[in-house]
Amino acid sequence: MAEISMKKLVTRLLLVVTAMFVFGFALVPIYDVMCKALGINGKTGGQYSGEQQVDASRQVRVQFLSTNAIDMVWDFYPKADDIVVHPGAVNEMIFIARNPSDRPMSAQAVPSISPSSAAMYFHKTECFCFTQQVLQPGQQIEMPVRFIVDRDMPKDVKHLTLAYTLFDITARHPPVAVSTRTGG
Repeated sequence: MAEISMKKLVTRLLLVVTAMFVFGFALVPIYDVMCKALGINGKTGGQYSGEQQVDASRQVRVQFLSTNAIDMVWDFYPKADDIVVHPGAVNEMIFIARNPSDRPMSAQAVPSISPSSAAMYFHKTECFCFTQQVLQPGQQIEMPVRFIVDRDMPKDVKHLTLAYTLFDITARHPPVAVSTRTGG
């Protein structure tokens, strides 16, 4: 009797493990479907391949948002809340980051664009999100993001939001402390 219940238990546990494994692979497509349905976390378009002609007849408002993940202590914000751009023009926004802690820290910014239907028309040519940022205690830096709003973006899109979430990755990628002592 105990042998039969042990086999049932092992079978159920194997089924649970298999179901969890399958669910893990299904998360990425589920996430993509949810983002598309809710209009969040649009991924930006790739490299800008069109001719660099500015469409001065159109204006698009680009709003900038910054948030810190729950364990991130840095001050992190854009120099302006938004700018008005012309499709096809190269634009820049500066984000400020400051490490108020007493230890060196590493960070990674993760971007998202909304509405997601227009994300493929937003091309970053330079971004602090492409690399990890390391700041020493009290250090502040200016981090540029350069971008082009594609001229082929649908004409009904007049407002884009570029949002960044800043994550503390110090535990996974420890920075090297810079010595402030002088020789002697």
